[in-house]
Amino acid sequence: MSMNEEKKEYRPLIVAFCCNWCSYAGADLAGSSRLSYPADVKIIRVPCSGRVNPMFILRAFERGADGVIICGCHPGDCHYSTGNYYARRRMALLFSMLEYIGVENGRTRVEWCSAAEGAKFSKTMNEFCEKIQSLGENVRLGDLRCKN
Repeated sequence: MSMNEEKKEYRPLIVAFCCNWCSYAGADLAGSSRLSYPADVKIIRVPCSGRVNPMFILRAFERGADGVIICGCHPGDCHYSTGNYYARRRMALLFSMLEYIGVENGRTRVEWCSAAEGAKFSKTMNEFCEKIQSLGENVRLGDLRCKN
């Protein structure tokens, strides 16, 4: 191996769908409190976790994500009353389908995090990144055309 061909350390790409009212604010609190979480977590702000379409998760995996996490308000605290209940039901069905087609169970996660739980947000993201790191690169749903 020559000097130009340095072996790059594997760093997982994580996509986090965060609801605007709680989880995104929790991420903001984690940042302002100087609590760290990996820079490989790409946060996508959505109005509500109930707005996350299962196709968003499939598209994230197709485009190279190694793990996807959906963060929303705690059940009963949703800004839109029942959005997180719909998200929980929808994701339970999607996760069972992903498992059926061979995607490891740990590559997806749903977590409830309020605006005041910056420490929980940071801890959750760190744990999820470690889990994805141990699973390795997503090879099941990735589209080869999206690779660099």
